[in-house]
Amino acid sequence: MIMRRIGSVFLAGGLFVLAGLGAQAASGPSALPPPDPTAKNLTPYMIQLRAFDACLVTQSRLMGTTREAVHTPCSCYAKGTVSAMTRDEIQAFRDTGYFNDSARAKGLGFVDRCKLRRPI
Repeated sequence: MIMRRIGSVFLAGGLFVLAGLGAQAASGPSALPPPDPTAKNLTPYMIQLRAFDACLVTQSRLMGTTREAVHTPCSCYAKGTVSAMTRDEIQAFRDTGYFNDSARAKGLGFVDRCKLRRPI
């Protein structure tokens, strides 16, 4: 249970970093965050759990609601995104701890399909 909470914190932080990267990318060249060593050996299912947990945190804040209220759409997002990822995208996640550009584009597609709000 403690490891799941720690993973949730890392994942939530990762999503906030991703949202910040989008804003920074628009303003010019920037350094990427350091790789997350905890992502090195994650299975696709474990990546899905991280995406799900981060979605719960992020979307409940964006929508001003409870995590329970966004449970189903976040499950849709996490399952869809990770299942659509290629082996190279999975490996890129393991190497860095966050979605690369192509996986992020797929994720945004599932944000829309699953009726979630896009992070700014």
